[in-house]
Amino acid sequence: MFKGVLIEKDEASDSKSYNVSVKSLDDSVLMDGDTVINVAYSTLNYKDALAITGKSPVVRKFPMVPGIDLVGTVESCSSGKFNVGDQVVLNGFGVGEVHCGGLAQKAKLNSDWLISLPKGLSAKQAMAVGTAGYTAMLCVIALEKHGVTPDMGEILVTGANGGVGSYAIAILAKLGYQVVASTGRVDEAQYLKGLGASDVIERNTLSEPGRPLAKERWAGVIDSVGSHTLVNACASTKYGGIVAACGLAQGMDLPGTVAPFILRGVTLAGIDSVMRPTKDRLDAWQRIAETLGAETFDGVAKEIILDDVIDTANQLIEGKVQGRVIVDLS
Repeated sequence: MFKGVLIEKDEASDSKSYNVSVKSLDDSVLMDGDTVINVAYSTLNYKDALAITGKSPVVRKFPMVPGIDLVGTVESCSSGKFNVGDQVVLNGFGVGEVHCGGLAQKAKLNSDWLISLPKGLSAKQAMAVGTAGYTAMLCVIALEKHGVTPDMGEILVTGANGGVGSYAIAILAKLGYQVVASTGRVDEAQYLKGLGASDVIERNTLSEPGRPLAKERWAGVIDSVGSHTLVNACASTKYGGIVAACGLAQGMDLPGTVAPFILRGVTLAGIDSVMRPTKDRLDAWQRIAETLGAETFDGVAKEIILDDVIDTANQLIEGKVQGRVIVDLS
């Protein structure tokens, strides 16, 4: 037996009741996979919070153990890709949505979904990074590949108090970029400036309907919000700039025009972290290990235990959680 968060739904019931609890589980819950992992840490991401609260139809199979991240030790691996005792990391691949995930003390996964714990990171630090930090680095790499350099001007980071936003600020600042953070919690500006933001702006300046084209300001943008915020970010990006879009906290809609793209040559780059090829994952994780230090991991993440997950998920949905949440499964 092992402990985990389980989401259950009675499809036969007229009410289709949705129930989430922390309970003792057995191996019958685990799905197909060639690698069994004893999970040390997981995380609580926005997508996990949506799954746990049922605010969005993230979960597509029931019962489901949520958790799109995990780090742990290999108990067995029939594919031969990993040895017993190896430490491995998982992000994405539909885990926590269609395949039981990281918010339990044991997981059974496909070895092709896993990478070795990056050198220079502890297991706990890897989950302080998690999908949020890994996605932030993918966004930064997209800006770099587009040719955006620190001397080209300000970089906007939206959803700045969230996990992706926090890591995007920290990474960009370490690389010498001038970062402007957009947030709905300007009273927490000191936290963002501590990560490296040079300025903090109120999210309402971007989250309301705006003009097709606004004054050019941003050399690049990392957006985890979507909807009007993403549209306004595109509208105020400099000629030839790039907007890396990786989230939908405000919404999935894109209520804008093609004006920034055809009149200013702005590039809108979609950043997917779920099905990313292994090489991209390894590159992003190694860059994180090389760029950030322990002080960033400690400053961005807080730690909870499994019994706190459901309450914390509700707080995350309400916008009351700052930075990253690590879940200790030991």
